[in-house]
Amino acid sequence: MSGEIYLGNPNLKKANTPIQFTQEQILEFMKCKDDPVYFARNYIKIVSLDHGLVPFNMYPFQEKLIRNFHEHRFNICKMPRQTGKSTTCVSYLLHYAVFNDNVNIAILANKASTARDLLGRLQLAYENLPKWMQQGIIAWNKGSMELENGSKIIAASTSASAVRGGSYNIIFLDEFAFIPNHIADDFFASVYPTISSGQSTKVIMVSTPHGMNHFYRYWHDAERGKNSYVATEVHWSEVPGRDAKWKEQTIANTSEQQFKIEFECEFLGSVDTLISPSKLKAMVFEDPVLSNDSLLVYEKPREDRDYIATVDVARGVSKDYSAFIVVDITEFPYKMVARYKNNEIKPMLFPSVIQETAEAYNNAYVLCEVNDIGDQVASILNFDLEHQNVLMCSMRGRAGQIVGTGFSGMKTQLGVKMSTTVKKVGCSNLKTLIDEDKLVINDYDTISELTTFIQRKQSFEAEEGCNDDLAMCLVIFAWLVAQDYFKEMTDNDVRKRIYEEQKNQIEQDMAPFGFVSDGLGEVGGEVDSQGDRWYTDEYGDLSYMWEFQ
Repeated sequence: MSGEIYLGNPNLKKANTPIQFTQEQILEFMKCKDDPVYFARNYIKIVSLDHGLVPFNMYPFQEKLIRNFHEHRFNICKMPRQTGKSTTCVSYLLHYAVFNDNVNIAILANKASTARDLLGRLQLAYENLPKWMQQGIIAWNKGSMELENGSKIIAASTSASAVRGGSYNIIFLDEFAFIPNHIADDFFASVYPTISSGQSTKVIMVSTPHGMNHFYRYWHDAERGKNSYVATEVHWSEVPGRDAKWKEQTIANTSEQQFKIEFECEFLGSVDTLISPSKLKAMVFEDPVLSNDSLLVYEKPREDRDYIATVDVARGVSKDYSAFIVVDITEFPYKMVARYKNNEIKPMLFPSVIQETAEAYNNAYVLCEVNDIGDQVASILNFDLEHQNVLMCSMRGRAGQIVGTGFSGMKTQLGVKMSTTVKKVGCSNLKTLIDEDKLVINDYDTISELTTFIQRKQSFEAEEGCNDDLAMCLVIFAWLVAQDYFKEMTDNDVRKRIYEEQKNQIEQDMAPFGFVSDGLGEVGGEVDSQGDRWYTDEYGDLSYMWEFQ
């Protein structure tokens, strides 16, 4: 008997162990092979916190998931936390490995430890299968297993190298929304040949939402029928015992925002984002009309339009991206018509891309961020390539940096230095433009960055593991909008326009306090009947912008 078990584990059958099937076992084996739901319901065991090892009593939505996995090649599932999604997926993967010969399965997660934990659950379920149903074990460890029928299962973190060079029948992506965007893009670029090489290769993508990232894009496209994925959504109320009282208690122990993300499965992004969740949710990305991987064009240049490009420069060492956006500033609402994002282009080559795009858009004005090597990019653009409309900035005392096209004032430079003040003003203006529907953004990557552009200390920046290069291009543009030179270019004072549009509402809101103030003449502000002080911001041209403390 000891020669029939694998490495001393009495629950595992060694390879090449002879077994005599009964007629009943043969019929049961065939029934399980044809019906993965029947198999999971009758033979999968899980560990319960309260009762230890128990049968997997599936809910209706779990049975539906398994049938979808079985019947369709590509599946994407949006599911709340704590719904047994991992156990459900593991059950199907085990069925596929046991009842199919010579198949390769990859279990991938945002962390290698998470993937190994999922494999551990699968191995536990395998150990509790009856011996006559098991395939003999050839290899069995924390990161992989191999069965006598030639089937192999590996567990790894989701990365471009995870499945490179292999051929896989099933790729299972757990909590795919939590994979950073650049890793997800590299992964699919690497794994696509693997997927396309077979006619039956399956991809199972399961996650709780985490902002409007790559998972959101796949889900959104699946809903619109723009990809091959079958979309399955599970509501928290489909889990027995979860009712209105449970919801109320969960919100009390967490927060309403957290509940919406983790249980309502809304693509709300991170907490404390610059742009409100409601505005982020209303943004809809579009397909570009032209694309060359890095440059996406959403609206071709028009002769009667005015454009501005704002630029954020990286070193080209793969961590950060060099990026720029092109905005149509002819009229309200301003519209983002093109964007460029590349993490490999060298600073010496980047100016040529900017110049070519800017010239196409009617010799668009260009404003570069010049804190680091951005100064080099702006110099090449202005002096070597002789672009006519490179914007300059000079220091003007308390007013800070002032935009123009000629050398005036002190400490003049090509472009704008990103200072605390510039970023603060830019973020404030960007929020106003979006809140007041004065800026249209339809690029997926830009929207995605805004969902993870969060407050940190006294500033805003990308959430850990995310990028904010396109978001910073928007911040630079929003700062430029408040400049006098911009108003001269466009004959359009954005803040005054917004203020005038809201003036009546402001007056109505302030009327109960016994006074109405336009905020233009007061230096020290006004104190209302509640003791709250209303004042005007002193940064540049923000005098039309109400601030409340």
